[in-house]
Amino acid sequence: MRICSLVPGATEVVAALGLADQLVGISHECDFPPQLPHIPVMVHARIESRSLSSAQIDAQVGAMLSAGQGLYELDEPQLLAAKPELFITQDLCDVCAITPSQLAAVLAKLDPPPRLVTLNPRRLDDTLQDITLLGIALDQQEAGAQFAARLRDRLDRVRKMVSAASTRPRVACLEWLSPLYTAGHWIPDMVEAAGGIDALAQAGTASHRIDWDALTASAPDVIILMPCGFTIARTRTELTMITDYPQWKALPAVRRGQVYLVDALSYFSRPGPRLIDGVEQLATIFHPACFDDRLPSTIQQLTPYDSPTAMTR
Repeated sequence: MRICSLVPGATEVVAALGLADQLVGISHECDFPPQLPHIPVMVHARIESRSLSSAQIDAQVGAMLSAGQGLYELDEPQLLAAKPELFITQDLCDVCAITPSQLAAVLAKLDPPPRLVTLNPRRLDDTLQDITLLGIALDQQEAGAQFAARLRDRLDRVRKMVSAASTRPRVACLEWLSPLYTAGHWIPDMVEAAGGIDALAQAGTASHRIDWDALTASAPDVIILMPCGFTIARTRTELTMITDYPQWKALPAVRRGQVYLVDALSYFSRPGPRLIDGVEQLATIFHPACFDDRLPSTIQQLTPYDSPTAMTR
């Protein structure tokens, strides 16, 4: 089967089911697993985000969307040459990836037309259901169901481990730093599964912009910095956007040293199998006694009243 996956989380599922060698096209964001064979990239971003600050990225995205311009460019000649039999895309977020409406014209030129799988996960459970759906589409129904079941088992183990905890911390998950955005969709589900209470968002709702008054009023016990698509190293370069703000040091989480940086790119931003890794990471933050007071190497803790570069594990 000739598969074109323009959704990073779906590409991970394709690889996990042993079908990486059948991929004939991916997006520029499909970078996991790292041992993927050389596969043509069919989509490229029109914004060079690596050289821009969060505020600059937000401004450019807003301007392009207001002008009705797509954020991604499709390599139509290469896509037509690949002749995919199965095409995987999404219609959850115009900012995150190319959408079916952008693909309609080129898909109409493919003969025979490929089967189209469009993903739209809004909750954590949706991402697990999508694995089952992809297994069916990929003619790997049993393998897909088993993969999803293993992930559910891990999720259940986390819930069981934290169920005996006497407290559930109030958590602020920040998906963007300038301007401030709270993380929505599946993130509140992840917080709940890890034994916390999301102080700013409801599960299934879109991420939304907040002001400093809203963040202050939420009085978070824990703050998780997870700018969408950022690694920890990238987030650290922009910490002064919030740490220099007058209200920052008054936040309960900051005073208690409960501010953490996570690898959003790998474990939180992308709906896919590694969200379960993200839940496990959050649980170690919220209930360290259940995990021998050890943070995994994928998390960094910001020391209270310290410079952004002063981190401790």
